[in-house]
Amino acid sequence: MAIKRLLIANRGEIALRIHRAAHEMGIETVAVHSTADADAMHVRLADHAVCIGPAAAKDSYLNVAAIISAAEITNADAIHPGYGFLSENARFAEIVESHGIKWVGPKPEHIRTMGDKVEAKRTAGALGLPLVPGSDGAIEDFDVARALAQEIGYPVIIKAASGGGGRGMKVVNGPEELESQMGQARSEAAAAFGDATVYMEKYLGNPRHIEFQVFGDGEGNAVHLGERDCSLQRRHQKVLEEAPSPVITPEERDRMGGIVSKAMADMGYRGAGTIEFLWENGEFYFIEMNTRLQVEHPVTEAITGVDLVREQIRIADGQPLSFTQDAIEFKGHAIECRINAEDPWNFTPSPGKVSNYHAAGGMNVRVDSGLYAGYSIPPYYDSMIGKLIVSGRSRAGAIMRLKRALGEMVIEGPKTSIPLHQALVEDPEFNEGAYTIKWLEEWLAKRAAKDAG
Repeated sequence: MAIKRLLIANRGEIALRIHRAAHEMGIETVAVHSTADADAMHVRLADHAVCIGPAAAKDSYLNVAAIISAAEITNADAIHPGYGFLSENARFAEIVESHGIKWVGPKPEHIRTMGDKVEAKRTAGALGLPLVPGSDGAIEDFDVARALAQEIGYPVIIKAASGGGGRGMKVVNGPEELESQMGQARSEAAAAFGDATVYMEKYLGNPRHIEFQVFGDGEGNAVHLGERDCSLQRRHQKVLEEAPSPVITPEERDRMGGIVSKAMADMGYRGAGTIEFLWENGEFYFIEMNTRLQVEHPVTEAITGVDLVREQIRIADGQPLSFTQDAIEFKGHAIECRINAEDPWNFTPSPGKVSNYHAAGGMNVRVDSGLYAGYSIPPYYDSMIGKLIVSGRSRAGAIMRLKRALGEMVIEGPKTSIPLHQALVEDPEFNEGAYTIKWLEEWLAKRAAKDAG
């Protein structure tokens, strides 16, 4: 039976993005929301809206029973989890499917496998993806850790098996630091994720963060939609993304794209996924796979012309991929700026009422945001309030368009990260594409020192 009514188990800009794709397919939408999000734009626009709990995410957007109840009382055929919250919760996916509701996402077993960093690495290696040298799995014994670190060479990094967002990660520069850093990583992992399991990898000196967008039909067919460069990060959080990467050649794209799409086909993967790599000196090293839609998916849409959310819904509905690998053409260049409600220099959250709002416009300018004048940004959730995406025939052209669009954006009331992006796009090294995952933090430190001096 075709999907006629889709419940969106998320909030903010991604909930609005999913609503728009569904309506363009003739599908009704159900918005679930906390009490804090009663006035959110996607709630206003959806065909049906259900309050699922108070402001705290654990009582609303992470409340599985409330979400399933909302789906049942509104007769929703499918649930789209967006990103974050329950999007990579395999148990939630199983519960959705056990209620006869279609899950707009990968098979639960693939979510579970790729959600465990140790198992993900083992699976990726078996599928032929290049790995960072490191432990074969979880590392429990300190003597084993010491011997392995000596073998692969310092610096090494200790990572939480169930980790994310930079928590449970510790860089070890020499043998004298290993025991204490390993203990700290375990403690952080246990506190943040309820799992103290850690593993070890070679710490790459100054890599870039390159990820490939993949899509599978669950029946052994898969394609890739090129790479995104997500190296501009602060504390492991992405700030600005672009596609294609300024450093990846068409030959590298074809080679790695072929490897990742074959891996997904062999896995029988269903829906959208992102395979993330560290890239250094022409070599790719698998770090993790995200079994969901990414925040930065619009830059891929801009250079391929493929609506990824629409494709997710089609695949969940049992339809085949709407394109072949040969049909994917990469045209031009796209850049996305994440706009957060926070101080642009010290990154303190800045929730509150938006007194005035004007979105940038013009050719090849896209704003994904649920903001409007009079809306109050709640203090309970992630600070991202929108994304500005621009594209052009060339990277230089896209940067010029981005400068113009950033100057047009008006968000009055809360502080936002727009001034940070305006400073970034003026930097000569950014304009040359000469940055790595360490570049932004070093750039911010230099700026802070200059301001202080």
